[in-house]
Amino acid sequence: MLTLIQARRGSSRLPDKVSLDLCGRPLLVRQVERVQRARLAGRVAVITTDEPGDDALVEICNKYDINVFRGNALDLLDRHYQAARHFGETEAIVKIPSDCPLIDPAIIDKVLSIYMKTIGQYDFVSNLHPATYPDGNDVEVMTFAALETAWREARRPLEREHTTPFFWENPDRFRLANVTWETGLDYSMSHRFTIDYPADYEFIKAVYEALYPANPHFGLEDILTLLKQRPDIYALNADLAGVNWYRNHLDELKTVDAGKTKQV
Repeated sequence: MLTLIQARRGSSRLPDKVSLDLCGRPLLVRQVERVQRARLAGRVAVITTDEPGDDALVEICNKYDINVFRGNALDLLDRHYQAARHFGETEAIVKIPSDCPLIDPAIIDKVLSIYMKTIGQYDFVSNLHPATYPDGNDVEVMTFAALETAWREARRPLEREHTTPFFWENPDRFRLANVTWETGLDYSMSHRFTIDYPADYEFIKAVYEALYPANPHFGLEDILTLLKQRPDIYALNADLAGVNWYRNHLDELKTVDAGKTKQV
């Protein structure tokens, strides 16, 4: 198993967000620490771009002994595929974006355990179609064969940029499975644990400062308990809950409707 965390320093809304401080270390490093705690994640690597602006990100990875690969800046599908080849992974590749510094290792393990228990039955397993966990717990796992097929055949810009739409937009071609939150709840549009705007950083920073010192291994339930106790923290980015990249592609996506995203 190879788990790839896609990251870059360029961001129009929140420049260099992956380098922002979280309890003394860069945000990206804190996320890698959480992903590495997942029992089934296998080798974990950051995949960034080959642009000069990301040299500093590579330096961060080297400083903290994190595997790193550089590839195409805009074609994320190619970057994932080339990284899989670079690291010699020919079985399964896990995709996790770098804007999920609160991701729960237990959720990663849940998705990956379902994939592993059903090896040979599915080409793509995720917890996003439909999503139920709080936004920022994104886990997608695909076979190398499926990734290679998408790499060869995907043509639309959004399929190249977002890596996996070719799978879930073609359910007649790929065997798909989705993992939902065992509580039966759906917080995907009401709780935002991802980072894209300054308010998101304020929220994530507040969560870390409240939980990390006493329990560096805090998980989803700890965060939800904190938010009940501290509604002021929940309110920091509550108005952004439900905002995601789908909003810019509703006219192109066959399997996503307006109810799965919100405009800023």
